Amino acid sequence: MLLIPAIDLKDGRCVRLRQGDLDDVTIFSDTPAVMAEQWLDQGARRLHLVDLNGAVAGKPKNEAAIKAIIDTVPEDIPVQIGGGIRDLDTIERYLDNGISYVIIGTAAVKDPGFLHDACSAFPGKIIVGLDARDGKVATDGWSKLTRHDVQDLARKFEDYGVESIIYTDIGRDGMLSGVNIEATVRLARSVSIPIIASGGVTDLRDIEALCAVESEGVEGAILGRSIYEGTLDFAAAQERADELTT
Repeated sequence: MLLIPAIDLKDGRCVRLRQGDLDDVTIFSDTPAVMAEQWLDQGARRLHLVDLNGAVAGKPKNEAAIKAIIDTVPEDIPVQIGGGIRDLDTIERYLDNGISYVIIGTAAVKDPGFLHDACSAFPGKIIVGLDARDGKVATDGWSKLTRHDVQDLARKFEDYGVESIIYTDIGRDGMLSGVNIEATVRLARSVSIPIIASGGVTDLRDIEALCAVESEGVEGAILGRSIYEGTLDFAAAQERADELTT
């Protein structure tokens, strides 16, 4: 079970949002690269970056902070990034600069042709982020709930060749209210590609619950507010996950 620290970037800083609200921001570091180093020192084997300004603008906006993080991270540690990725040129630039995986979220739902082209052009490098509430996919920073069923879209995107799916229960993200295990397992069972859980991880019990369903196809979890506010010790969590799943 891969536990992935999240580094959310806004105005060059490492922040966390509550339920995706850009006005409900907690700043955790003015130097995201130092934060990345901290998680690596604690045993992180992958990092998850989100360009929050980019997600709003539809193009990268925190490139200096992102470059500083990439320069800090050893080549054998994958870095994945999402937020504002709307064209193939942006994907190519990120990959050329050392990013391992590019995450496409809203654009995948609104423009599936773009996602299909991206999977064809960069095989094995594209992850889809699906955010849902009560089984329905949300877009545009969670402000719009669509009629798309999350399982139907996941199967469609699997056919396109996406590497994995990050699934966020948007009712729980940033709320420290526990992972929606049932919804995550339902999605994992509907596809054969890995699912990475996101949203609601609070403490070691959530890690143990996720490890218990790893065999269903839940490959990892993205950790945010819990590791920043101290309800979960990252190093201890990864150690416990390794005990349970290796």
